[in-house]
Amino acid sequence: MNKVLNSKIENVLDSADRMFIATSVGGNSSGASVFFSRDGEDLVFFTFNPTRKAEQIRLNPRVHVVIWPKGQEGIEGLQIDGECYKIKDEDEKKKAYELVLNTTEAFKEYMEDEFLINNDVVGYYRVKPTTIKYVNFFEEEQFQWKTIPGNKTSALKMAFKLGLKRIGLWLRTVRAPFLTATFAPIFIGAAVAWSDLKDNGIAESWSWKMFWLVLGGASLAQIATNSSNDFFDHTSNADEINKVASPFNGGSRVIQVGLMTPGQVLITALVSIIGTIGIGLYLNEQVSGNYFGNTPILWTGIIGTFLALGYTGDPVRLGYKGFGEIAIALGFGPIMVMGAHYVLTAPIHNNDIHQWNWVEALIASVPIGILVMLIVWINQFQDAPSDAAVGKNTWVVRTAVDDGWMRMEKPLSLYKQFMVEAFLSVAAIGFLGMFTDFGTVYAFAALLPVLLVWKAFKMADEWMIKWNNPDADRQKVPYELLLVNVSTIGIHFLTGILLSVAYIL
Repeated sequence: MNKVLNSKIENVLDSADRMFIATSVGGNSSGASVFFSRDGEDLVFFTFNPTRKAEQIRLNPRVHVVIWPKGQEGIEGLQIDGECYKIKDEDEKKKAYELVLNTTEAFKEYMEDEFLINNDVVGYYRVKPTTIKYVNFFEEEQFQWKTIPGNKTSALKMAFKLGLKRIGLWLRTVRAPFLTATFAPIFIGAAVAWSDLKDNGIAESWSWKMFWLVLGGASLAQIATNSSNDFFDHTSNADEINKVASPFNGGSRVIQVGLMTPGQVLITALVSIIGTIGIGLYLNEQVSGNYFGNTPILWTGIIGTFLALGYTGDPVRLGYKGFGEIAIALGFGPIMVMGAHYVLTAPIHNNDIHQWNWVEALIASVPIGILVMLIVWINQFQDAPSDAAVGKNTWVVRTAVDDGWMRMEKPLSLYKQFMVEAFLSVAAIGFLGMFTDFGTVYAFAALLPVLLVWKAFKMADEWMIKWNNPDADRQKVPYELLLVNVSTIGIHFLTGILLSVAYIL
């Protein structure tokens, strides 16, 4: 019986070159038809790693495959349950390359493209069948099964792997690596507060509990901003038509690749902002004795919530009307720095605003506010064509010149100008520390990232030359700006840390 069934399965596989593969994550299903090759009992195929099926396979390797011979319409065929994995071993990749080419050369150009290979845009995948169902309506026994237990991961191990991947999904959804945009201003606000407590001889009144609550509330505010941005850029189609998305632009992509529904992303934003409001009201009660006491905490919370949800949210959509950059600079600059400072210096001012050293907190917030805006600014270069197509009038879109393609000289010039102004403000903090009661002379140490700035400027200029080449491949060149994106994030965070240390010293 097994030999007969194996022969039938072999005949179907030998007479087919395409399969339909179904994937699913969290109720978001997907299906695609792909060419396949055989490697023993395994099925091997080529695809693009950012595709919906590849992203879903990465998170949930369990797949369902349907194969039918050429010329048949589902009367005879195979239904296969299995586990699918991206091939990572270099020798296996070479083998998969040869196997796929034996089936089709339709994708040979992409399979050999060094840019796509080096940037992990393309890859090979292996399906290891666990159950094969042979279907033939011409036969008396229309359904026959073959199981391959050795290919099946144990339920406990699979649950553990899927649990870890689910955690990774949520970290991706909230864009956890970019929470440094929140950490830097909160660290600065906390450092200025510590300095003030120390100068007033009450350093022992420092509260780690209040610090962690401030950091947690601010982080939730950024998560709300990121998630609402993903949702509303989905509803406007800005992220849907973006063909050059990367880890630094185009959103988290969890909606576009079917890892979460738009509703789930919106709920993430709403739950996060509710968490922010809850923490903010608790902090307000701790400082003023009243959850809704008329304090800077309440007002920075109201303004911060408005900016978080209004950045791309209906009906405000600040980012679509040219106010997004200002909102980012204010929200992740003065609002976070001054809000953190007010909470953590409560033992000094006792909720008397006239006793609050707000000028120092404001001065300290200026460079970090400019630098966080520049993270968004440089990330918008890759997004500019899709943003312009849906009417998202960022300042990069507004200042770019349409000359058959979007010329970016003006946006890049403004990027450099704002970067210089950010470090001039750092130097100003140092000079104020030398000649006044404000600032700190140790702020000059925060000028060290200028070396990274010089490198970022040089890489940006080299990128601009490539972008302005009339023959440039505009699907590839945007990826070459990624090092500038990374550098800008590094400049922001490193400067924030150094400024924080300066105030502590």
